[in-house]
This record gives sequence, C-alpha cells and structure tokens, in this order.
Amino acid sequence: MPVGMVVSFVVVFALILLAVSVGTKFFDAQRKKQMAGLLETASGDSNITVAALLKELDPDRQTGIKALFTSFQFSKHIQLQLQQAGLNWSASRLMAAMALAAIPGLGLGSLLPFIFNATITALLLGVIGAVAPYFFVRHKRKKRLDQFEEQFPEALDFLSRSMRAGHAFTISLEMLGEELADPLGQEFRALFNEQNLGAPLDLALRNFTERVPLLDARFFTSSVLLQKQTGGNLSEILTRLAYVIRERFRLKGQVKAASAHGRLTATILTVLPVATMVGLLLVAPGYLQGMAEDSDGKWMIGGAIFAQILGNFFIKKIINIKV
Repeated sequence: MPVGMVVSFVVVFALILLAVSVGTKFFDAQRKKQMAGLLETASGDSNITVAALLKELDPDRQTGIKALFTSFQFSKHIQLQLQQAGLNWSASRLMAAMALAAIPGLGLGSLLPFIFNATITALLLGVIGAVAPYFFVRHKRKKRLDQFEEQFPEALDFLSRSMRAGHAFTISLEMLGEELADPLGQEFRALFNEQNLGAPLDLALRNFTERVPLLDARFFTSSVLLQKQTGGNLSEILTRLAYVIRERFRLKGQVKAASAHGRLTATILTVLPVATMVGLLLVAPGYLQGMAEDSDGKWMIGGAIFAQILGNFFIKKIINIKV
C-alpha cells in the first residue's frame, strides 16, 4: 500500500474522531438546554395561543437558500429523527455509529480502487458507510409512523366512546395510553403525562404533533383545540374524523395497489444491472477487468452508477403519489 494512502487514511480517521468529540460536547450542551426548556414548559411559563398553534400545524415549506441553511441544523434534526423513530439513542451515539461505519468503507476503498483511483473510491465508500446508520433510523421512523397511522382511527373511536360514557378528555387520554399498544399508546401516554405535569393542553398537543409529524395527528390537534375554543360535541367530531381517516387510508391503499407495477419496475431496473455485473464477475472474472483498468472504462462505470441513482430517483418521484 502506498505511503501517501496510509497517511491519508490516518488523517481522515483523526478528523472523524475529532468531529465525533466536538459533536458529543455540542450535543451534551443541547441536551442540557432541552431539559431546561422542558422544566420551563412544565412550570407553565410559556404561553402559546390556540390561533398561533393552529397556524403552525401546517407551515409553508421553505425553499431555496432558506431551506438549505435550515437543513444545516443537524443536531436538532437528528434528535427529532431519533425521537420519531422511537429509538432511545442519543445524537452522539448515532454520530459515533456513522463515524465507525465509515472506517470499513475507507479501508475497502483503499484496497480495491475500482472507481478512478484509491482516494475517490475510499471517500465514496466511506460516505456510503457513514450514511448507512442514518438511513436505518429513517427506515425505523417510517415504519413506526406507518404503524401509528394505521392505529390512529381506532384511537379516535376509543376516545369518542370514552367521552360518550362520561369520562373527561384527559381521563380518556390516560385510558387510551394504557389500553392501546405501542407506538400509539406510547405517544398518548407522553401527551397525558406532559399535560398532567402542568403543561397547557395546547402546548402538549403542539409537542404531540412535533413527535408525530402526520396529517392525521394535525387534524386531531386542530379538532380538539377548535372544540376547546368554540365548543361543540367533541366525541361526534372525533367519530367523523376517524371515518375520514379510514377513507383516506383506504384510498391510499388503492393508490399503492395501482402503482405496484411502477414500483416493481423500479426494483427490477435497479437490481438487474448489479446482478448482471455480479454474475459476470463470478462466471468470467476477467471480462470486466479491462473496463475497470481503462481510464475511459472508469468514466463509463461512474456514469452508469450515476445514471442508476438518477433514474431510480425519478421513478420514485413518479410513483410516489401523495393522498
């Protein structure tokens, strides 16, 4: 192995360790600040009006440079992702996992430079290894939110029946958190505990919508706060809301079935070139070696990988129909 490559690997590894150390101290400071904010919330010092909360439930999406700078708030974003995924990890633990996952990619890229040169291959594989834990968290988050969305109409019916039986809304929340399974029961227990510790109901519901970023949860929060402000039969409102959510869920299933052909096509078009390459490497190992060693062949390999990623992205955009 060349000496320069060893030095580059050591320098990159040292920079990763330094970044993890700085990130850990920063996240500890953020956690202390968050705990102070929770104590302030429980004491009732923060006062949020219903009108302001309802406006913030569906904010306008930021675009352009403003969205780019907002996305740099990585610590807040990653802590929120972990919370929504239901993982009891800290942000520093995820950062450490990302740094450790990058090391095998750097080493493998240094030993097997199949893209242009060893440095580019090592950096590319290191980045892929580093983002793997983050995508695992995203996958857990999506799975948990899908389970929550499926359970939500049942929870609204439970609240409606409980209030018809004469129970107060807060008591119904406590019963809901104890009776239903996670993840829905966990979030409603957190909602009841926060409100029971002294936080205003509107603030507790706002935190609930932040932990559960679903349109159904926003409908529920808006319904409860509007009923609190204007009056009305909350049990009847929740029953009708449960019906609307079930119908939307049924329509989403129909759309998913209609787009199954596109999703299958995307999977085949993504897997087929990779499977063909692996098969050729097993059957005729020297068949693709000339392309990997030629300078123009390396550009062709890089272009093929980029085209695969770009094509998969556009196919996902086409078949991802929001309901």
